This record gives sequence, C-alpha cells and structure tokens, in this order.
Amino acid sequence: MKLKKRIAVLVLLAVIVVSIFGGCGTSDKNSADKGKTLNFGCTNFSDSLDPSAMINAAWCVSRYSIGEGLFRFDEEMNAQPYISDKFKVNDENTDWKFHIRDGVKFSNGKDVTASAVVDSIKYMYEQEANSNGNSTPSVFMQYESIIADDDSGMVEIVTSKPYADLCAVLAHPYFSILDVNSDLDIANNPIGTGPYAIKKYDTGVSIAMEANGYYWNGEVPYRNVNIIFIDDSSTKAMALQSGDIDIVENIVTTSDLEKLRDSSDFQVSETIGMRCGFSYINQKRVLKDVNLRKAVLLALDDETMCNVTVGGMYTPGCSVLPSTLDYGYKNLKDATPYDIKAAKKLLDKAEIIDSDGDGYREINGEMIDLSYLTYDSRNLTDFTEAVASQLELIGIKVTINTTDADTEWNMLVAGEYDLLANNWMTVPVGDPYSYLDNWYSKSSANYCGYANAKYDKLYGQLETEMDIKARAGIIEELQQILIDDAAVLIHGYYHSNMCSSKKVEGAEIHTADYYWITTDMKPAK
Repeated sequence: MKLKKRIAVLVLLAVIVVSIFGGCGTSDKNSADKGKTLNFGCTNFSDSLDPSAMINAAWCVSRYSIGEGLFRFDEEMNAQPYISDKFKVNDENTDWKFHIRDGVKFSNGKDVTASAVVDSIKYMYEQEANSNGNSTPSVFMQYESIIADDDSGMVEIVTSKPYADLCAVLAHPYFSILDVNSDLDIANNPIGTGPYAIKKYDTGVSIAMEANGYYWNGEVPYRNVNIIFIDDSSTKAMALQSGDIDIVENIVTTSDLEKLRDSSDFQVSETIGMRCGFSYINQKRVLKDVNLRKAVLLALDDETMCNVTVGGMYTPGCSVLPSTLDYGYKNLKDATPYDIKAAKKLLDKAEIIDSDGDGYREINGEMIDLSYLTYDSRNLTDFTEAVASQLELIGIKVTINTTDADTEWNMLVAGEYDLLANNWMTVPVGDPYSYLDNWYSKSSANYCGYANAKYDKLYGQLETEMDIKARAGIIEELQQILIDDAAVLIHGYYHSNMCSSKKVEGAEIHTADYYWITTDMKPAK
C-alpha cells in the first residue's frame, strides 16, 4: 500500500511541476536567464507564511529565501551583518543602534527604510500582544522602545534588559524584515528582501517562486523555484531519483540515504547539527506524577531506538542539549538509564498497578492511556511507535495521534496531549537561553506545565549574566535539573541532511537550519 501511495504521489508531483513551471520575474534587473528552474522537495511545516502565526511559519519564510534579517548566522553560529551593515551599542548592552544597508529593496520594489524595519519588528510584537498568532518574539527580545530615523538610516532599540549579543537575536527568523504595509496577505504572500518572491501559493501543495528582480546581494541563480511539499521520506528520495525534484531536505530512511550516498548521480550534504529530538511531557495531566514520568523514561531503550529503529539518524543522549555543544554534557548524570525492571519496580512501589487484570496500569483508579502526538518529520513517527511499544511492556497504554505540523503546534499550545514529539534547534540565536525557556515556569512559551523553583532561579540569572564561562556553568546545572526531574523525553540528537542532483551545485545543509534555498545553489557548470 505504501508503494502504491508513493507512486500516486509521484504522478501527482509530475503534474504539479508541469502546472507551476514557468513564469516571469518581478523585473529584469539581477534576474537569471529564462528557463532556469529549481524544483525543491520538502516537508510542509506550515500552511501559513505569516511569521507571527507560529514559529514554523517564520522558519519557512527564511528557509525559502523570501525573507532576510538584519543579521545572518555563519556556519559557526556567529551573527554577520546583512540588511544592517553596521551597529553600535552602549556599555550596558541596552541601547543598540543599527544602520540599514543602503540600496536594499523589497521584492515589490519599495525601499527598505529604517521605518519599514521598525514596522516589521513591531508587527510581530503587536500580533503577539493581541493573541493573533502563537509566535513569541518577546521570548527572544524585550524592548522599551524602537525608533526609526530615516534620514540617517538608523534603527535604535532600547532593550528592557542587557543582551550579550542582540545581533544574534535579530538573526532569528522571527525578525525577518517584511513589508507589513503591503496590500497582499502576509499569510499567503509575504513580501521580503530575499532572492525569491512568491508567484503562486497552492496551500499545502506547492509554492511557485520567481527571481526577485530587485535583489540587493548579487545575481539570483534561478529564474523560477518550485517548492513541492512531500512529507514521506521515501517519496522524496524517489522524486529525486526520477528527476522530478532537484533537491530534497532531510531524507530520514536509512536505506534511501545509503543509495543516494553510493550513487555518483547525487550528492549528500550532512551535519551532526544542533537539533534535539524530544517529546514534551505534559505535567498538567496524568504525567504530573514524577514516579510515572521516571518509570516511562526508565523503560525506554534509547540506544536501540537511535541506532536501530531510525538507523543511526540520531545520536542517543539524556539531555535537552546535544553532546556536541560545549555545555558540560560529559559532567551530566543520566537519572533514568534504560532499566525495564527498575521501571516496573518504581511503578509497583508507587501503587501504579494493573488492578483489573486488563494488562494496563491505573493511577487514581483510572487506566493510564497516554495521548501521544506526532507528525511525519525527522523520524518522529518512528520514535513514537517505538516508545509506545516499549511502554506497553511495563503496562502503559499509549494512543498515537499522527497529525500535521501546524495542528500539532496548536495542540501543544492548547495543552491537548500527554506526550508530544518534536525536533528543535537548541541554539536558535547561537545560545540555548531561549530554547531553555520551554521549561521556565514564568514563560508564556512553557507549554508543558513544568515548574521547578531552582530551575527558575538559575534561568533568571541568565538574563543578566554576560560572562560566557559563567553562563555555560548555569546551563549545565539547568540540564541536570531537567534530567533529575524526568521533565523531558529525549530521543537524541539529529543528523541533518540535504540531497541533490548533480545538476545542482552548492546544495549544502547549514548549521543554523534557517537557510535551505540560497543563492549558493546554482545550475552545475
């Protein structure tokens, strides 16, 4: 059945490619020669392209090269000048002045002025304040004032607290600069400064883009870029091998990836990046019981899941931060190493037992049936199925609900889950501070209900601590607290990849994972 479904998808894919092929650019300036078309296959992470709607939407605007920020991360996660070409800051790290690069235009031809930049940033905060979306830019930056001076081309941001590197914060996709005063619907056609602009958006199916004729940063290599949404990993691989697609992101089936690695017709770019696969544990429902949480984690064979179930696509670990980052991973102690006997013993001692003989344990007189949300990306469905099977062995029932990324995010925000699989970039602004906010009890982004007074106190210290070594020590302590409290179900640390036809050069997976389609991607010579 899966093969028939994939073949049907490939047939549909061919129709889509033909239907969206062609079109003309927004202008002749800087656009590529006619006939140069790139077909890019990827998972659909958001139907909306309004960055204020949810974090996935903001990432899509950046990944598709529609929007760009004042700064951009290099491969070492250092923020480099981009739409802003220079800045200065006071000694207190609270008064930041950014000069807007001369000559930058939106894809509709309008100048990117200091006022346009301020309007774009304020839009995100106004949407958050009015609950018009789920995005939370205030988690990354809190400001007292933001002022534009169009005569000097300066934007001044006075922050509510010191920031060690506000440039890195402004490189986050939440802060892509868009023309928010355009008459077009941002959700379907955001107007940015990137090399490509939307021509047609078929929600959930494809996006047809064309070269931005007003692009400020060199030649745009392709006249047309077609983004084709393909969620199934093997279908992505088949589409690439058939020639319907030129580049795909994140092939997660080991056999497909091996075939592409071994073929001289394709190239595979891989990185052991900064992503952590984990499941939120909702501590406002049945998993508020710490003994139940610890038993769940004790029952899971992480080594087998990472090395066998998902074929080495993840490195196993016990912390919310990957072992490759310099935050003291080697000093951490796993409080719940795989031990199925210990899991059963802990449950029995806590009187979480199967009293009616149906094979499943009860708590407070009710059978435990964990609602587990997932979506088809980066092996998350493989993990959820493996977790469900392993928990069955200790008498814990799990009901899996596979949905799409948008729906899962909305259910996360609403708290409608017990376990929820996800995969996060752990250092979204070159530092894990905003990521660790997921478990800060005072945060609006704490969707799992976790609360620990010591964690909160230490996390609060990160707001003002500027010393890099001292911050690393605090972050190490925060990790151990989460481990000891069984606050998170860690799947492992993801190995990202991008696979391409030899017809394309420059198709590299970036450390930041914010940049998929770039001007480095060009027709091979």
